[in-house]
Amino acid sequence: MRSKMSLKEWLPLFGITVSAFIFNTSEFMPIGLLTDIADSFHITEAHAGVLITVYSWIVMLLSLPLMLLLNKIDFKRLLLGTIALFGIFQMLSAFSASYGMLMVSRIGVACTHSVFWSIASPAAVSVVSEKFRSLALSMVVTGTSIAMILGLPLGRVIGLHMGWNMAFFCVGVIAFITTAYMIFVFPKVPGGESFSIKQMPEILKNKTLMGIFLVTFLFATSYYTGYSYIEPFLQKVAGLSANWVTTTLTIFGAAGLLGSFLFSHYYDKNKYLFIRLVMISVAAALLLLYPVSKAHMAVVLLCAFWGMAVMAFNVTFQSEIITYAPVAASSVAMAIYSGIYNLGIGSGTWIGGSICTHLSISYIGMIGGVIAVVAAVICIFVVIKYMKEFDRAD
Repeated sequence: MRSKMSLKEWLPLFGITVSAFIFNTSEFMPIGLLTDIADSFHITEAHAGVLITVYSWIVMLLSLPLMLLLNKIDFKRLLLGTIALFGIFQMLSAFSASYGMLMVSRIGVACTHSVFWSIASPAAVSVVSEKFRSLALSMVVTGTSIAMILGLPLGRVIGLHMGWNMAFFCVGVIAFITTAYMIFVFPKVPGGESFSIKQMPEILKNKTLMGIFLVTFLFATSYYTGYSYIEPFLQKVAGLSANWVTTTLTIFGAAGLLGSFLFSHYYDKNKYLFIRLVMISVAAALLLLYPVSKAHMAVVLLCAFWGMAVMAFNVTFQSEIITYAPVAASSVAMAIYSGIYNLGIGSGTWIGGSICTHLSISYIGMIGGVIAVVAAVICIFVVIKYMKEFDRAD
């Protein structure tokens, strides 16, 4: 029995990890460049934030339909086509001369995002042996973590010094390089299992999954109510310099690795306690955002704590989807999860923008925190109960 993955397994897995990095970097980048994009087109930050809202809603609407339409295509062709098309739309973003053109290009990127995140985990699992499936899935999550650690801040640095257009251009170049790399290293493997829309009731009748989906929606809404406008919040409310904003966003992402570490070491020992602590931590971080904003080091440390809790949630609930979904429907359940998460992103961004427009950007954390409290209450007192019932029956 092999104790290590072969090079033949590592090479395509590395390509999927890099792909996860650039897809999430592209999704997160407008958050770090919101002020510059707004200034470039002479619009408000709330107006620029609509880019994030529309992006997430497109992903929400198309994740399941596109997955059902394309799931019979082998993973190599689908991955290569998706990454290449992603690169093309990134270039359109880079050369956008108007807000409307930028919006159209971001909608195109969102379509490729819908496909990629429906197949990324199944594709990663397909290129390794059964023994290394967990490691393959963790590599996909690692790409997401690195995007938050390096992608968003690096995109912001490039944007500050060379213009926000160049940040999108660089992501497009990496996408084309990744496509070329994957041509040579990714094996030809079958597509996912065929799943008919007629089988959807199998998921909809699963009360544990439905509870997880509801909590996921509320979590993403609360998180992005604050996070979508964290860059202008740190500048205007916390009074951090541009360099300190970049540093804080980097720390936020880096803390996600700690969240993944805590998951891998403590989740299996007492998963219900772990879930409770994660939900409470997310709510606490949001509620404390404004109260600690005037103390620079305190707000930086709070953002680190917040980043840790967010990544712990993401890893935990993706694991729960795989645990409680029927085996044949796992890819569909993940597509639904991705769609619902992005519905929450869009809702949170819209709520945050409304707060900025009609109240004050100072309150994004407080209102997001209230939504997070609702998510925590439902999770702790309802969803965990369903999980325990399922586990006992199993």
